[in-house]
Amino acid sequence: MPDTASLPAANATEERPRPGDSYVQSFARGLAVIRSFDARAPHQTLTEVAQRTGLTRAGARRILLTLEGLGYVSSQGRQFSLTPKILDLGFAYLSSLPLWNLAEPVMEKLVEEVKESCSAAVLDGADIVYVLRIPTHKSMSINLGIGSRLPAACTSMGRTLLAELDAASLDELIARHPLKPHTAHTITDAARWKAELARVRQQGWCLVDQELEEGLVSLSVPIRDRSGRAIAAMNISGQAARTSARHMVEQFLPRLQAASAQISHMLQMKP
Repeated sequence: MPDTASLPAANATEERPRPGDSYVQSFARGLAVIRSFDARAPHQTLTEVAQRTGLTRAGARRILLTLEGLGYVSSQGRQFSLTPKILDLGFAYLSSLPLWNLAEPVMEKLVEEVKESCSAAVLDGADIVYVLRIPTHKSMSINLGIGSRLPAACTSMGRTLLAELDAASLDELIARHPLKPHTAHTITDAARWKAELARVRQQGWCLVDQELEEGLVSLSVPIRDRSGRAIAAMNISGQAARTSARHMVEQFLPRLQAASAQISHMLQMKP
């Protein structure tokens, strides 16, 4: 099972570039409060929010009450939780990009052919963020959906996108986010990990066999824009007991590559 403790925490003191006078600290703190709610903490008290974000109780209280007034947070007794209105923020991103409308029918057809789940994700720092998912069988012990985040270093879509980065960027990433074992199969040696990324870069696809979670196998390829830049990755994932890594490459890779090429072509043709 993936080490959920290694997933990004919503901390107001997280180190990020802060551009002088243009940085609005109160807005950043508001986002930290929103991000503090997740599958492990869907309901929180004021004290818990303050602890998870590094804010004072007074500061956290002002933000929670503001979010409640705007309809993004609700409260019941001492417990606060997000409301469905928070989805507006994520869908604003999705609706601003034509890619996902183009990709969904192609991915649905692929799922019908291979009978395994198919997803698309983008890179956000050291994580991948799911932007589209067509599930079949439940292949992971955690629930995944749009907006879910996983560590890029040990996922097929993450490595597909990380393989596009230069050596300096990769060194900086693992310096800030050291490689951690999630299973007995996870690559944690930096040299071996970089060699794997070089192989992904050279062959144009990535297979990850039980490195994020025992029994989970995933195969990924990039989706490219008209400049050739990988703007997202898409994958097929399944259970090793049902679909071996070898079978996935032999039987699914050509179909996955064809689907990716179709989406990339449609994206490149769009004005």
